[in-house]
Amino acid sequence: MSEIINIILGSAEDAFIQVSVFVGAVLLLFGYINYKQSGKFIESIENSKKFQPIIGAVLGLTPGCGGAIFIMPLYVKGKITYGTLIATLIATMGDSAFVLISTSPLTYLLISIISFIVAVPTGYLIDRMGIAPKVAITKSKKAKELREKGKKVINQSNYFHYGHNEGDEIHNILHKEIKGHQKESSLGYYITHKGFLVYWIVLFLGLILGIMALFQVDINGLQIKSLGAIIGVSGTAVSIFMMIMSRKFIGDDTHEESEIKVSSLKETFIHCATETAFVATWVFFAYLIYEFSILILGGGVYSVGVGMLAKVMTTAGLLAVLVGALIGIIPGCGPQVIFVTLYSKGMIPFAALIANAISQDGDALFPLLAMDKKASLWATIITTIPALLVGLLIFFIEMFI
Repeated sequence: MSEIINIILGSAEDAFIQVSVFVGAVLLLFGYINYKQSGKFIESIENSKKFQPIIGAVLGLTPGCGGAIFIMPLYVKGKITYGTLIATLIATMGDSAFVLISTSPLTYLLISIISFIVAVPTGYLIDRMGIAPKVAITKSKKAKELREKGKKVINQSNYFHYGHNEGDEIHNILHKEIKGHQKESSLGYYITHKGFLVYWIVLFLGLILGIMALFQVDINGLQIKSLGAIIGVSGTAVSIFMMIMSRKFIGDDTHEESEIKVSSLKETFIHCATETAFVATWVFFAYLIYEFSILILGGGVYSVGVGMLAKVMTTAGLLAVLVGALIGIIPGCGPQVIFVTLYSKGMIPFAALIANAISQDGDALFPLLAMDKKASLWATIITTIPALLVGLLIFFIEMFI
């Protein structure tokens, strides 16, 4: 029992200090850039028909799910091609990109290059072949009522809408029929909107310790004894609490929240905090999976388990590639964050990582699923095909190098 407790506490410390604090810093940086751009790049995509798959792939490559999420209603509105949507989904890594940037930036760059090279030709090929499910938007009851009564909808929103207008069918699906921003009267809203500053303070302290640890400083041997353990465990605990309060468990970003973030600097800080908490929680679970896997492989002896891991890696082979692509099919970022974190710990081969990166659609699949189930199903199938092909190709290349 004491060993289990040590593993849990050690994983909580390492996950926060080694990964989560850097994820938070990078996520806030990109969140601020997004806010300053105010989605202008997305608005220009409609006027670039010939280059849409390229622009879609670039938006997909932006870390997080925001760029890909904004593309979904544009397709349903008929403003972009289906090939553009596919290119975007192939390129996106969702929030797992932040983990890879923090742990292995060169690997992230390589993954991005490969994903872009795969995404753009695939997008153009889809358009060339005329593969495009007939858009059959889910009809919301509210939208039908508005049309029948002939009421004019007044835009009372204090933020921009992308790919739809206030009160139209897509608006009611994205803002009313699927999970969006928390109600202001809820406890979760109060805690996340009042406690985000506390979270950033804890994360900033952890970031200082994380940087010190990179320079081989013993952060638990400073004047304040076990400071690294205190901040690390506290940071993970607060992250889990923030994730629960924000009610984000599998997916962490919605279309509505993406719109709010680019319209308010304060909301950018708030939602980047909850998004960091979401990623941090899943990273912690990944560390637990890794540590307990090593312990189990070694029959209770950790050092033996480390040696066994190398043997498992060599025999995983094609199965790992298949698993990577299949996990990518799961909507949301949680499982993908675990997969990428396990790669950073040496449990996943690169071929499986690239298969997962190409296959996964992050949180962008949720709004598409709500608006057009057929289009989302075909998108999932189509993106999995190049994921398997490229993953297998890289697997065989690795075998002969």
